[in-house]
Amino acid sequence: MAKTLVIGASTNPGRYSNLAIRRLLENNIETVAFGVREGTVSKVQIKTNLSDFQNVHTITLYINPTRQPEYYQQILDLKPKRVIFNPGTENPEFYKMLTKAGIKVENSCTLVLLATGQF
Repeated sequence: MAKTLVIGASTNPGRYSNLAIRRLLENNIETVAFGVREGTVSKVQIKTNLSDFQNVHTITLYINPTRQPEYYQQILDLKPKRVIFNPGTENPEFYKMLTKAGIKVENSCTLVLLATGQF
């Protein structure tokens, strides 16, 4: 399975991004993580610089739409095949930019996709 980047990763086990990292690993999906604070979730190091990543197939977002603009260009530069907008991260402005760049946009829940075998 192709590499997935969790943006908005948290070391707090009560956060959905944390659960997503753990579920991705349980499904044998290569997982990397970006967050505002460094840390580790199930041996996945949370990095604080998006330029540390390359060859990312899927990005799953866990950041509020109001915080997303500062990452638009960096995410576009990563050239992922798809970006998953989890509940609460929906952003029509960013959808247009991604679609124009040939990147698939998916409004979904990573956890549900994994649970139903549709990831």
